[in-house]
Amino acid sequence: MSDRVGVPQRGVALWLRGRVLAADRAAVMAVVNRTPDSFHVHHDDDAAAQAAVARAVADGADLVDIGGVRAGRGPVVDAAAEIDRVLPLVRWVRARYPELPISVDTWRAEVAEAVLSAGADLVNDTWAGHDPELVAVAAAHGAGIVCSHTGGLPPRTDPLRTQFRRGTSSAPGGPGPDAGDSLDGVLGDVVATVSAAARRAVAAGVDPRSVLVDPTHDFGKTTWHSLHLTRRTPILVALGFPVLMALSRKDFVGESLDVPVDERLEGTLAATAVAAWLGATVFRAHDVLATRRVVEMVAVLRDDSPPARAVRGLA
Repeated sequence: MSDRVGVPQRGVALWLRGRVLAADRAAVMAVVNRTPDSFHVHHDDDAAAQAAVARAVADGADLVDIGGVRAGRGPVVDAAAEIDRVLPLVRWVRARYPELPISVDTWRAEVAEAVLSAGADLVNDTWAGHDPELVAVAAAHGAGIVCSHTGGLPPRTDPLRTQFRRGTSSAPGGPGPDAGDSLDGVLGDVVATVSAAARRAVAAGVDPRSVLVDPTHDFGKTTWHSLHLTRRTPILVALGFPVLMALSRKDFVGESLDVPVDERLEGTLAATAVAAWLGATVFRAHDVLATRRVVEMVAVLRDDSPPARAVRGLA
């Protein structure tokens, strides 16, 4: 806890290429899917993706996260096809917005090499080090990396009856906490996994301030698991790395409210406010303007930053 009674410790701010992002509030990472089939908003061609980046910048994004492969099951996209989707967009963003940090969502070292050489700043490895060469590529380019948790699943697979027990890694089992599952077990598994990955990244030469830890909601998890990890955000913050929360319109939000993807904004923003209050410092978001306003308001409530304008009762 901080010396402000009732206010949780704020986490470490994200630095990329020696520059801090959003020092007095959480940073907003805009999702730009250069794909034909992502679960929410996707962009089939470069022009649509470029327009999405421009909107994100206008809405106040602190960085953009470009993805070329749908996270879930779908048609095979090999590394060459992934590069064809994301590399031209990375080059365009770097030329059009020289100061805008660029993240690329990939688990492949070959793709990371291509986009980092073109000016990307961060590798969002959503699949928890599936390619062991990825971290060395990030380090060689002076880039950041996201250390995630998938419960041991390989890329583009969905969880089925995943369980976490205290002191053990994930294993197949019953569907939720009433079937012997341990919610503190998922927390322990996440902490152990992302901590080990973060240590490997630092040992490889990545700046610790550019190593994000992500509990990776929904990936390899039930809704119960994702909700528990959100409540336990301070434990992730205490690891000493920037904490990334990718909550936007995910299934745990939809199942909590029993609503489809297009009706998950309010639930996403509620989860965002809670995690930001508890100290998370980066939020991956489809809805940039709304998310930016939420994290700014939370920063004011936490007294991390002053109101933008405060004249009521004074003038």
